[in-house]
Amino acid sequence: MMYQDTICALATPQGIGALGIIRVSGEKSVEIVNSIFKGKNLRAVHSHTLNYGYIVKEGEIIDEVIVSVFLAPRTFTAENLVEISCHGSSYILQEILNLLVKKGCRLALAGEFTQRAFLNGRIDLSQAEAVADLIASENKASHDLAISQMRGGFSSLLKELRIELLDLASLLELELDFSEEDVEFADRSQLLQLLNQILQEINPLIESFTYGNAIKNGVPVAIIGKPNAGKSTLLNVLLNEDRAIVSDIAGTTRDTIEESININGIQFRFIDTAGLRETQDAIEAIGVAKALEKANTAAIILYLVDIETLSWKEVEVDLNRLKRENVFIIVCLNKKDKNTDTENTELSKSTENKYPVIKISAKENINLELLKEEMYLYIEKQKASSQTIVNNTRHLNALLKAQESLELCKEGLQSGLSSELVAIDLRRALEALGEIIGQVSNDELLGNIFGKFCIGK
Repeated sequence: MMYQDTICALATPQGIGALGIIRVSGEKSVEIVNSIFKGKNLRAVHSHTLNYGYIVKEGEIIDEVIVSVFLAPRTFTAENLVEISCHGSSYILQEILNLLVKKGCRLALAGEFTQRAFLNGRIDLSQAEAVADLIASENKASHDLAISQMRGGFSSLLKELRIELLDLASLLELELDFSEEDVEFADRSQLLQLLNQILQEINPLIESFTYGNAIKNGVPVAIIGKPNAGKSTLLNVLLNEDRAIVSDIAGTTRDTIEESININGIQFRFIDTAGLRETQDAIEAIGVAKALEKANTAAIILYLVDIETLSWKEVEVDLNRLKRENVFIIVCLNKKDKNTDTENTELSKSTENKYPVIKISAKENINLELLKEEMYLYIEKQKASSQTIVNNTRHLNALLKAQESLELCKEGLQSGLSSELVAIDLRRALEALGEIIGQVSNDELLGNIFGKFCIGK
């Protein structure tokens, strides 16, 4: 079989560096590395040891190295695993890889080390995907989320849910075995209660995806408002660079501009958009349509209002168009530097509509730290409300399938549907949850998941 091969790959990035690491995994990994290593006999050393020596080719020294030996099963892949730490010369790295292949190794496929860890029972499928998320993490929030997933908190919860569902399925399957005798082993009211309990665990997981996906890919923040409200100025100040064109001429921004900043370890993706207004200009109209499109996908909307030309009636029309479930809208009264004492009854209407209002000056950098804090606290509250967070689209789709099947089970039990038909929906729910952790999988699915990994991992 392919997974009985001994594989090797460069585990550090391509290019010249101070150090490079080559990983070797498989039954013959120690034997193969030992055949090109001059130093201790690696076949006689203890597991989890570092060994100094040289990599040699036909008596010629290729490099001075440290070889780490890890013996199965206490390794990442649950196989014998060896790591060669050498100098980061591309020539040295290629020479060592060539030697390993010549001695019997095969170059690893993308993600093959992690795939072996999964196939050998070292980790489940959701933990394997968390490894890729950890490698790709660019800020503290996405790092912490990947670490939590990798340590198996999500997997443990799913396994518990599957056990509860299996108990439920067993009772229904038992009834099917005695169907001719018209015996009921399962109390229908207790089954409904159990289904409700399981749904109460699954529903928050589904709801947590909005937050989890935002953390993984950066929280999308759309800057929306009328032309000349100061949207581009705000983006430039937040980024601390002139990223967007600023002009007194209304309608300057005709396309969306996206840039990211890190606020207290969380990545926010700011999107400057065209001003919202009716226009006869075909190009500007496309920009307005794009602005609304971005608003529909944003987790946070910063709605900018020119404090000098404030018309709450217009603002209310826009806010009603922008509001939807799972979006946080902050009303930013801009150009505070021009009118520091502006207070009117129209402002109170915004609080009645439950939108937080912050007076800012994008030009003079007034209250922008307060604005950042408001966004950060909103995301932190989302995090606090979700003990386990889903950030993977594949996991979300499987949870939605499980939710749908369990709702059908409920309907079936309430309407007196036969145990056989209820059991079909229950099995589908079990399969959906099993897909997430890899208890139900196929080669195509695994190839798709691990093919996205980098070589060497």
